[in-house]
Amino acid sequence: MDSRAISAALLVNFLLFSVASAFNITKLLSQFPDFTNLNDFLTQTKLADEINSRKTITILAVDNGAISTLSGKPLDIVKRILSVHVILDYYDVQKLGKLSNDNTTVLTTLFQASGAATNQQGFIKVTLINEGEVAFGSAVSGAPADSKLVKSVASQPYNISVLQITSPIQVPGIDSKPTNSTPPPPPPASSSPGESPKKAPAPSVETPSKADAPAAETPKAVADAPLSSPPKAEADSPKAAADSEADAAAPGPSDSSSASGGRFVGGAAAVLAVLSWFLAL
Repeated sequence: MDSRAISAALLVNFLLFSVASAFNITKLLSQFPDFTNLNDFLTQTKLADEINSRKTITILAVDNGAISTLSGKPLDIVKRILSVHVILDYYDVQKLGKLSNDNTTVLTTLFQASGAATNQQGFIKVTLINEGEVAFGSAVSGAPADSKLVKSVASQPYNISVLQITSPIQVPGIDSKPTNSTPPPPPPASSSPGESPKKAPAPSVETPSKADAPAAETPKAVADAPLSSPPKAEADSPKAAADSEADAAAPGPSDSSSASGGRFVGGAAAVLAVLSWFLAL
């Protein structure tokens, strides 16, 4: 293989490497001693890998003194905060200087791309103040825009731009509990203390009350009935019925005495008639 073929192969490899990785933020910041703490944070949180995977990016860098406010925070919190300082587009000093004094420009950050941002936390606003001074702030309502542009640190148009700002951008709620955490499931509706009385099952619908059930009173009415009542007498038939019929058919004592008296008077009258006939002879 001649020297021209070797040179061509090396050029192709270089171009492929340049396309695959347009920049390396760690190597870039290592050239500036004022940003060693920022460089360490980008490495520890793995943000450097995410930045290097992008083709167009802008880093809002804070020096060692300004970034000291993040010291002692958990790495996941530091990662979210620094993600807001990574703009998903190319901006240099000249491009920012063309912004209108009357309007506020909203820019998308790497934190928005993570899917963990809520309530505009993944966006920052850029505005011009004090006759052309550039200020950055969170797009969350009420957040201050007090991080000001200092200077351009490094740039590689139109792939990467590193801009120094005075202080970290303050994002309300970003250092609290992760916004993408899954909330605990609600308690069952049946055990909820705030359940509406209208939803409670009405016991009277399926279970009739004692007053509404006449069948329930029947045994008590029968039990309270006197023993001499007609239903009791009827319960003793047929023997009781037969005895009642026999008693009704049999003559009473008064009827027997009347019959005997009648026969005695008739006999006496006959005797007197016979005696009267013999005396007449």
